[in-house]
Amino acid sequence: MRRYILLLATILVIAFTARAQDAEKKDTVIITLQNGTEVRYTSDQFDRVQIIYNLEYGVKVYLKNGKSKDYLASKVVVAQYQEGGIVVTDQNINRNLYRAKLLEYPHLAADSTMNQLVIKSTANYGITFSLEWSYTDKANRWTCYQLHSGNMLRNVGRKDAFKEDTEIPEQYRSKLSDYSGSGFSRGHLCPSNDRLCSQEQNSQTFFLSNMQPQYQSHNGGLWNTLEGKVLKWAEKCDTMYVVKAATIRSDQLLPEKCNGKLIVPKYFYMALLGYDKTKNKYYAIGLWTEHKKTNESYAGLTKYAISIDELEELTGIDFFCNLPDDIEEKVEKRERNNENNSGKDCIEEWEKKFGN
Repeated sequence: MRRYILLLATILVIAFTARAQDAEKKDTVIITLQNGTEVRYTSDQFDRVQIIYNLEYGVKVYLKNGKSKDYLASKVVVAQYQEGGIVVTDQNINRNLYRAKLLEYPHLAADSTMNQLVIKSTANYGITFSLEWSYTDKANRWTCYQLHSGNMLRNVGRKDAFKEDTEIPEQYRSKLSDYSGSGFSRGHLCPSNDRLCSQEQNSQTFFLSNMQPQYQSHNGGLWNTLEGKVLKWAEKCDTMYVVKAATIRSDQLLPEKCNGKLIVPKYFYMALLGYDKTKNKYYAIGLWTEHKKTNESYAGLTKYAISIDELEELTGIDFFCNLPDDIEEKVEKRERNNENNSGKDCIEEWEKKFGN
């Protein structure tokens, strides 16, 4: 009990108060910071307040100006729920139990001693992206991040600044020399173009930990086209939760290596989860591309779209595991009709919501 009291003394306190008896007063979210400063939102400023997993994730305040504010569980205690607030209870048997509790995170690999979670962030814009690095493969297992109005601002330009990630032990990380003269591009997973809100965030996308060896024909062609579509789709939802990755299993690699050192994926893929706050509804889709040396023109979404269930079968990775199980099952289950009509079922709702 003493430990619990001490913890409460050092974290944010968030109180939700409903003043239903006084018509002149509004429902209020009161956030008390560690330095004693209070931040208040009244009901004419926010659309809804979402509390995730009994605060194992935290609280998300969706504001009427289209932006949102996140308050992480490590810094929040809810004393009283705001009347009408949406509480998502912790009915989730496959969620991450470690730091990776945001909705965009896939399930962490079972062997935590040979896989490292890396989180890049800035003071002004929060998390830039997160990734899981495999020591065994010396490769990125996945990169994940959010897109919303608060971090999709285009304030700066791209400045190439490729660099090694010193958070990863030297013997396990990829190096600039691994790519030099190899003929492979240093292919971003969280792209530079998705992080133009600040120079610091843009610079972080150039860590080699956020890269996979990629043929430039694929990197600057089909993959670049799909990345542009993700940005367009993100403009049509309140938050887009994004996972971008490439296959690193031994049966899903190309025979050649990058400079004889780094594995080269046979496939690149995306897992996308869009959230609509007005309907409190999630939409999900997977995109699967073959990593080819020859240029492939975009051939329509149907050719690349698959359900999240199918993507999980192909990769062995559990995506969006932090969603409540009933929601996760619903958004991931859409399947293809048959091999000749690949992706039709899983893109029907996505196209209706996000179609260009």
